Amino acid sequence: MELLDNMKKELIDLLCRKSFKYSQEPTFKLVSGKMSHFYVNCKPTTLSPRGMFLAGHLLFDTIKNLNLDGIGGLTFGADPIAIATAFVSELRDKPVNAFSIRKTRKDHGIVRWIEGDMKPEERVAIIDDVATTGGSTIKAIERARSEGLDVVKAVILVDRQEGGLENIRQHVTDAVAVITRDELMARWKLQG
Repeated sequence: MELLDNMKKELIDLLCRKSFKYSQEPTFKLVSGKMSHFYVNCKPTTLSPRGMFLAGHLLFDTIKNLNLDGIGGLTFGADPIAIATAFVSELRDKPVNAFSIRKTRKDHGIVRWIEGDMKPEERVAIIDDVATTGGSTIKAIERARSEGLDVVKAVILVDRQEGGLENIRQHVTDAVAVITRDELMARWKLQG
C-alpha cells in the first residue's frame, strides 16, 4: 500500500507541474461555459511516460478485484489512461482490454460507439480524466450500455469536487476518484 501511496503523491506532483492551473480570479472557461478559478488538463500528464505509468498502476489498483473484461471511456480524455491500465493489467496477470467510446457514432462498416475488442454483456469500468459535472462520464456510461456492456464501476482520475461524482453515482453506484481537487490544491499551495 505504501508503494501506491507514493505513486499517488508523485502523480499529484506531476499533475501540479503539468496539468493544474490556478488563478485568484475565475479566468478559466469550462465546457459548461462557467468560469472557474482552476483548470485541469490531464493530457500533458497522462500522455507523458511517467504519468502514464503512475495513472495505469493507480487505476488498475481500483479495478483489480472486479473481474472486468474492459476499461475505457469517452475519447480522448480516457484513452491514454485506459491503455496504461490495460498494459498494467497484463503485467499483473489480470488482463483487461482497453476500449474507446467515440464522440460521434461510426456510420460505416459496423455501426457502433465503441472501438476495441468488447462484446455485449462483458463487465467494464468507465473511466475519465477529469469530472466537473460528470456529463462526459455519464454519456460514456450510456453509450457503453447501449452497446450491451455491463458497466459495474466508474473511475475518475481527478474529481473537481463540483458534484460530478454524485451525478455519476446516479448511473453507476460504484464511482470513485483517484485524486481530488483538494489534494491538488494542497500540493499546489506547497509549491507556491
